[in-house]
Amino acid sequence: MSLFRRKDSSYYWLKIIVNGVKVERSTGTTDKTKAQEYHDRLKAEMWEQSRLGVKPQRYWWQAVERWLQETADKRTHKDDIAKLKWLDAYLSDITLDAITLSRIDEIRLAKLNEASKSTVNRYLALIRSILIRARDVWEWLDKVPKIKLYQEPRGRERALTPEQVIRLLEELPEHQRDIVLFALMSGLRQANLLGLQWSWIDLDKGYACIPADKSKNKQPIPLNLTASMLAILKKQLGKHPIRVFTYRGKPIASVNTRAWKNALKRAGIEDFRWHDLRHTWATWHRQAGTPTHELQRLGGWKTTAMVERYAHLAPDALQGATGRLESFISGYDLATQPAK
Repeated sequence: MSLFRRKDSSYYWLKIIVNGVKVERSTGTTDKTKAQEYHDRLKAEMWEQSRLGVKPQRYWWQAVERWLQETADKRTHKDDIAKLKWLDAYLSDITLDAITLSRIDEIRLAKLNEASKSTVNRYLALIRSILIRARDVWEWLDKVPKIKLYQEPRGRERALTPEQVIRLLEELPEHQRDIVLFALMSGLRQANLLGLQWSWIDLDKGYACIPADKSKNKQPIPLNLTASMLAILKKQLGKHPIRVFTYRGKPIASVNTRAWKNALKRAGIEDFRWHDLRHTWATWHRQAGTPTHELQRLGGWKTTAMVERYAHLAPDALQGATGRLESFISGYDLATQPAK
């Protein structure tokens, strides 16, 4: 049967087979007459493509299905699915060549009514990526509209001074002090710190490596361990068989705790988030002279764009990057402070 109902959908569905090519999908309507019209139009197009050699007219939904199949291992795959569900109301049954700048502007304004310009950019960029792949890889299109994104503000650059860090460390309980110190010396993202495993660390060689499947950009992050970092790690030995940073025998699951917030308040530090420890680490590196290309590799950034925000802090002049931060909090015993 060409038109049929499914238990999991209120719409009519169609099934068409032309010269071995099978299409089965929702018609997007509960009106049987409109569903039949859609079925007949699609079948005629498929016949023209098959028998007359007419270049097939591809629909947005076809591009979405192929995109999701080909990018299933993409880190933002689930985010893409959510965005594409929202876009479905505007593009679902539209042919790719009918996606014009005027239609893009309609989507732009609709999303802008409920979200920031940065969020709108994420949606527009996804549409642009799919259309470009449809043109350059799948050869479904001859040209795509030039979709312009909104200009976004520079990323947040909140960083602490060494003096502020020392005040903060003195207010933190021991287990948080250790992980904050390691964050400041390594520049690791919060997820990598909390998930740090002993199997990734060689204490004898003074080396660690975050596996590619655990890093944000899907590239391994090598880590040369300084004396201070080794001291912090050795304090954690024997507390857990797998994870490094723990509290009362269990892996630390969260850092944005009441103890963290109270320590910030007592230290007189305002407008500071945990991720700003990474900004502090990068800022200190640039002030110490670490070149952009070294900082990019140390921080696990995929491109230099995120590193360039720190370019104004120091010239690209020095070598031997990892050990440079030792002097920033010299005089503070990094690993042997008594517990609160």
